[in-house]
Amino acid sequence: MKVLLQNLTKIFPSRNKKDKGAEVIAVNDFNLEIPDGKLVGLLGPSGCGKSTTLYMISGLQSPTSGKIFFGDDDVTKLTPENRGIGLVFQNYALYPHLTVQQNILFPLQNLKGENRLSKEEMLKRAHEVAKLVQIDEYMNRKPAELSGGQQQRVAIARALVKMPRILLLDEPLSNLDARLRLQTREEIRRIQRDTQITTIFVTHDQEEAMSISDYIVVMKLGVIMQTGKPQWVYDDPANLFVAKFLGTPPINLFSGKVENGKLYIGDEQVLDTNGVEDQEVYVGIRPEGFVIDKTGKLTCSISGIDVMGRDVSVVSTNSNSLNPVVRSIIASEEMSNISGNTVKFNLKENKVFIFNKETESRVYFGEQLKAHEAMVAEMEEEGQSYVTHHGSLPREADDVHKEFEVEEKKGVIDKIKGLFSKKKKDAEIKDEAPVPAVDEVKTSTAEEKDEAPKEEPAAADEKNEAFPVDEVNASPKDSANSKPTVKKKTTVTVVAKKSSNNSSKIKSTTANATSVNITSTTAKKPNEVKKIDSEG
Repeated sequence: MKVLLQNLTKIFPSRNKKDKGAEVIAVNDFNLEIPDGKLVGLLGPSGCGKSTTLYMISGLQSPTSGKIFFGDDDVTKLTPENRGIGLVFQNYALYPHLTVQQNILFPLQNLKGENRLSKEEMLKRAHEVAKLVQIDEYMNRKPAELSGGQQQRVAIARALVKMPRILLLDEPLSNLDARLRLQTREEIRRIQRDTQITTIFVTHDQEEAMSISDYIVVMKLGVIMQTGKPQWVYDDPANLFVAKFLGTPPINLFSGKVENGKLYIGDEQVLDTNGVEDQEVYVGIRPEGFVIDKTGKLTCSISGIDVMGRDVSVVSTNSNSLNPVVRSIIASEEMSNISGNTVKFNLKENKVFIFNKETESRVYFGEQLKAHEAMVAEMEEEGQSYVTHHGSLPREADDVHKEFEVEEKKGVIDKIKGLFSKKKKDAEIKDEAPVPAVDEVKTSTAEEKDEAPKEEPAAADEKNEAFPVDEVNASPKDSANSKPTVKKKTTVTVVAKKSSNNSSKIKSTTANATSVNITSTTAKKPNEVKKIDSEG
């Protein structure tokens, strides 16, 4: 089943209702034709819109504008269950309380009307699909009893059992370890070839996309950057982003220029570029594009050599390199040509790409233009359109605006922190100033004989006078009209310290309090002892 996406756009509104300009264009004017029976990989970094595109194809999300066709049928407004799609989620989404067989049967049991199958037909189809994905031995197990790769196969079987027109896979291998990922992606490719179902595979792993896809679609910020066969896109990147995104180890980038039909990296002339206008350029060289030669045109300083068995990776540096190091893949036999602290390279023309510094679009030279035209013609013969993008992207301006907002908010936050810091510092200085204070207030009950001082007559010397105070608990509402209730007898000793000298004076008094409520052990005023009204 052929899939056609026409001017597909998805815009998510801003969470801030006051700022309507903060809306996010997840997918922008997406035009793509996916041939019948092919496996196409949507490839790009996180946030590029590939999963959003997949969910619009499945019907889980509605496009803001544009149309989706399955064959000649416009399915833009159809619900997911009426589109005839099979969808495998990233986390598999298996029912943990059901067995493998019950998970696979679930989509068939929900069919209605003329599509409804008998129980025997459903079981037969479930076992056929389970055998196809090689899990027919585990039909009575539950998902928790399976490995990650087996669970992933169950999810694929559940998607295939209803014989979908389109199979959609949303990063189904991201939860698997490296060895199992390699094995499972080969299984996905085998299953797709056996069923011949048009399949769309979403991944951010370039190795996955290039190893199993018939065609790849490289995306950035909701826009298609380039389409084509994996090897074609690798050998003929249309712009700087695609060149950097594809390749392990990544492409080596240099700052260079074209003058009088010659390509320069720094002061060294490395290639002839007849027919190219003089301009500042970025020079991209694939790791396998270096050839060691004692009379080579590009000079680098050796940092290290990584032996990888069949191949050797020479790690070096160059003052014009935009990467921290320059990685060159050479055959192990060429190690004998390396000596000293520097190494000279000649470059393979088909592995060297130059890009305009302003637009970052590809600048073709030599035989590269003929090879590019032949590739585009072959794609058109196979019914696959060649799509590229050059220039700025709509969301790049939004990102710059967001960065400015972040910096602006950061400045405001710093100012607020400064104000709080100043207030805190002033408070600390104020606390450190000498303030006369009551050093100690001790309370004890009359039952604590060891701590309570002896009672003295009222006429005792004021300098050594202790007074028992009756604690009164009176309700605020009744304090004016009702008599206070005496709870227990306590003795309070107040030690007052004068700021002018080091001597202390203790005053004690005996009285029957009428309205006293002791609530704190710290006196507020240092040099005052309030008189207490007494009865009798």
